[in-house]
Amino acid sequence: MSSKKTVPSVSVTYAQNGNSTKSNELGMRPMQERAYEKRGEQYLLIKSPPASGKSRALMFVALDKLHNQGLRKAIITVPEKSIGSSFADEPLSKFGFWTDWHVEPKWNLCNAPGSDGSKADSVGSFLKGEDQVLVCPHATFRNAVEKFGIEAFDDCLVAVDEFHHVSANPENKLGAQLAELIARDKVHVVAMTGSYFRGDAEPVLMPHDEAKFDTVTYTYYEQLNGYKYLKQLDIGYFFYSGAYADDILKVLDPNEKTIIHIPSVNSRESTKDKHREVEHIIDELGDWQGTDPATGFQLVKTSDGRTLRIADLVDDEAAKRDKVSAALKDPAQKNNRDHVDIIIALGMAKEGFDWVWCEHALTVGYRASLTEIVQIIGRATRDAQGKSRARFTNLIAEPDASEDAVTEAVNDTLKAIAASLLMEQVLAPRFNFTPKRPDSVPVEGFDYGEGGYKEGECNVGFNEESGQFQIEIKGLTEPKSKEAERICQEDLNEVIAAFVQDKPTVERGMFDEELVPEELTQVRMGKIIKDKYPELDDEDQEAVRQHAIAALNLTQKAKEAALKDDDGEDKANTALIDGVRKFAMDVRELDIDLIDRINPFSEAYAILAKTMSEESLKQVAAIISAKKVQLTPEEARDLAKRALKFKQERGRLPSITSPDAWEKRMAEGVAYLARMKSEAADG
Repeated sequence: MSSKKTVPSVSVTYAQNGNSTKSNELGMRPMQERAYEKRGEQYLLIKSPPASGKSRALMFVALDKLHNQGLRKAIITVPEKSIGSSFADEPLSKFGFWTDWHVEPKWNLCNAPGSDGSKADSVGSFLKGEDQVLVCPHATFRNAVEKFGIEAFDDCLVAVDEFHHVSANPENKLGAQLAELIARDKVHVVAMTGSYFRGDAEPVLMPHDEAKFDTVTYTYYEQLNGYKYLKQLDIGYFFYSGAYADDILKVLDPNEKTIIHIPSVNSRESTKDKHREVEHIIDELGDWQGTDPATGFQLVKTSDGRTLRIADLVDDEAAKRDKVSAALKDPAQKNNRDHVDIIIALGMAKEGFDWVWCEHALTVGYRASLTEIVQIIGRATRDAQGKSRARFTNLIAEPDASEDAVTEAVNDTLKAIAASLLMEQVLAPRFNFTPKRPDSVPVEGFDYGEGGYKEGECNVGFNEESGQFQIEIKGLTEPKSKEAERICQEDLNEVIAAFVQDKPTVERGMFDEELVPEELTQVRMGKIIKDKYPELDDEDQEAVRQHAIAALNLTQKAKEAALKDDDGEDKANTALIDGVRKFAMDVRELDIDLIDRINPFSEAYAILAKTMSEESLKQVAAIISAKKVQLTPEEARDLAKRALKFKQERGRLPSITSPDAWEKRMAEGVAYLARMKSEAADG
């Protein structure tokens, strides 16, 4: 077997306090309790990680709406038939709730034969009948709305699982239908997702529709910090050269329960023969011993004498694949750790796939959608006895000077690093930023570290139970409108996702040695927020920008500060917390100017340098520098606006000869605009 290779990772360690798996007297875990408290809302959006119990949260809310709020029907719609099983019967009263969840078998249309068009007729029959709960695929629901009209769903609860599949794009039929249902205002909607940011620029809902939703947010940090067993999550990227199957054993540990997602046959990483790839992986793991007749699993004997049970979900032969799929779903084996060791999949085993023992999600080829990455990571983040560490590894083809597709490889590389930056933010505790004022006081329930709260200084408090930081920043702009306040509280991850997916931003942040960080944090981030939230005024857009940049940069600086500790001890979940405090104490006073001056991509460059050969790194840098971003009129206008603010604060315009790089850049923006104006006047 090949020797193991260290995979540079984002690594977060949690307290393991068991809170997120404890139930209250009604049998609800903390996230479910939080959702149930808002059961009276007509429009409810639940943002919560995979494995946090969203399906059951919906059951509690739906039962209350049917029995106590006068709704006549509950329709649950899911993107894939396999996810329908998440809404099967549950004896909720056994754990303290006042009734049980029941779906008549004929109304779980995920199990019904026939096309989505014919199943739409079943939805019509259900709406006229006595039974109250129906589960169906998104496609069936879309067809039913087309067939019967939105009026047929009056006084119903429509629950949309994996809500990120919806889009405000008019081409997205489900999104358009949902907008119509909301406009008619005679349904209740519960939307659920583990990754609200999409992998593209499309919003999930238009801002005026989203404003109607009350949001329940349960973070990755709260979930993982509150687990009983799982303590550490690593997210790493490994760049390989040659064929991936030759290098896979460098990152695949046969002793770990693993889901391997091989690349799409259309991707650059694929050999175009998916069956040969599966055979090669099995061959690398050991000697094939045949197939288990009961489950269809492949049996492979390793060099140390163990027999691995491997589920192949790539096989095109429907009968074989269905047998393997059924064996994986067998409820009798749910608590059997030894039922299967490795699952090899292509398009399956992603969202909604439940295998609690999975310790390693190994994905070959970069996934263009960050949503897909979050869903795949979610396969490994279930809490299970004896499982203290989980990891996600992404194998990506290393750029090669002789390769025609080098630009594509560079693009994948940049996107992989962007994903790690975003996930680091998603996994961190929640940041609440407040302006530092002379009358600022400590917030109850927050620990301000040794020496407690210090008047006159910027303080950093932490609430271990809720996993929240309270951070005072000098000069911070506060959001004025309710919508801007909501974005700063709930949607910073979406803003950061848009920022780290912006290719010019990542390129310049990592490879432009002349870059002034403020150009990224102020101009690029400012533009992204303008595009994303055009309904906000300038002041609110600036408030959102400052909060997002502070969250992203504090995570980066905290990680850096935490790494400086040299005691080598495992400090449970305190490393990031100590890192934030250490950074805050090192700089004495946190102010927005200081935060804007930090390049959030510097840490990413260090990860890349550790992961790739010097030759490949030079190749990436050369490609980026060859097409350095020049000033656009829009960027110049943004710089001129910043220059005007500079003038209001300092009483003079920025100088083009200033030794301060950011002042000089603002002056260049003003000069560029002046030149454009002059050229226009000259005709």
